[in-house]
Amino acid sequence: MGKPIAVTRTEFSADELRELAADTRDGAMVRRLLAIALVLEGYPRAEAARLNGMERQTLRDWVHRYNDEGVSGLRSRAIPGRPGALNEAQLSELRGMVLDGPDPERQRVIRWRCADLRDEISARWSIELHERSVGRLLHRLGMTRLQPRPYHPKKDAAAQETFKKTSPAW
Repeated sequence: MGKPIAVTRTEFSADELRELAADTRDGAMVRRLLAIALVLEGYPRAEAARLNGMERQTLRDWVHRYNDEGVSGLRSRAIPGRPGALNEAQLSELRGMVLDGPDPERQRVIRWRCADLRDEISARWSIELHERSVGRLLHRLGMTRLQPRPYHPKKDAAAQETFKKTSPAW
């Protein structure tokens, strides 16, 4: 077995690393800080790793990151994840489509619902999404699900006023 990687950073002692761990809210970073504190105290690498719920190889990787970047290198990094279903051009077109509202003649709806938008996305771009995913897309675009009260495109304001004046309930 080879010689373990030495901790070359000396700005923090084991006790100071424990104090940093006590003030940190990221549980994974706390484990990493405590593991490196144990290494600085002279614990064997396998024992320090076992006490913090990781493998010796994982501890070795974290020692490398600590040596290169310091305490900030022990933070959990964001993983890129799966790319979105719609690209930026499609998202901007979707935003414009929602802001313009549906065409009652063509879409046969008077306001957009997530189910209606899902069907329109499927028809335009051949991308199948769940209603919740459409809701998340709207949220990402800075739009809420709150919608103004719908009105019928063929409503007659004069007929409504006449009804209000002649109806016994009013």
